[in-house]
Amino acid sequence: MKKLAAALLCAALALPSLAGAETVKIKVGASPTPHAELLKVANEVLKPQGYEIKIVEYADYVQPNMALDGKELDANYFQHKPYLDDFVKEKGVNLVSIGAVHYEPFGIYAGRSKDLAALKEKAIVAVPNDTTNEARALLLLQDQGLIKLKDGAGLTATRRDIVENPRNLKIEELEAAQLVRALPDVDIAVINGNYAILGGLKVKDALAAEAADSIAAATYANIVAVRKGDEQRPEIQALLKALKSDQVKEYMIKTYEGAVLPAA
Repeated sequence: MKKLAAALLCAALALPSLAGAETVKIKVGASPTPHAELLKVANEVLKPQGYEIKIVEYADYVQPNMALDGKELDANYFQHKPYLDDFVKEKGVNLVSIGAVHYEPFGIYAGRSKDLAALKEKAIVAVPNDTTNEARALLLLQDQGLIKLKDGAGLTATRRDIVENPRNLKIEELEAAQLVRALPDVDIAVINGNYAILGGLKVKDALAAEAADSIAAATYANIVAVRKGDEQRPEIQALLKALKSDQVKEYMIKTYEGAVLPAA
């Protein structure tokens, strides 16, 4: 009997955990704030359903798409659709959006200058250097009457499309992740919502910000991206549903004080 019990114990120890076998892991690339934080809340929603999110954090806007295209990830969550569309065209990757989760208002933040109305001649204005986010920054500057873009520039606008610049502002293009750090060296900076949050900035303290009901709110909502063909995988659909759940929305509203808003 002792030999039989020992044999059964060894066999049991050799078997994988049933719970572990049933848990489906979803590897998701994300920016640290707010994306990774929201994924942690979504993970609590998913656990009872037999799913678990493994979050891989990235500090830039290039590697999460390359890693997804290279099958290192199941999905990523860090970007808006115009950026993804531009990236797909430029890099030739085969990625698509499966849905929008939240919107982060762009803000104009004070560096050496604390008042937009008092901006000096040739003041230095820092903006993101990637195509879609630079256009968004320039459109916000235009909304504040600081510059005027040529007709039709829209979501592809660059500083070359500025046709009126009454204060001769110097538009400096910087990597989005460096904008907060650059504030002491510029007069103002137009900063992406996630990098503003990461840098300790609050949208309520911005000199100006995109309106929550603006076209930008719909156009620039942050999305979940996957490889084309993976859209209907059950775990991918469960991930999107969890990110759009009431639990995540409540956390979003309470935590970020208007800097992160649920997408329509």
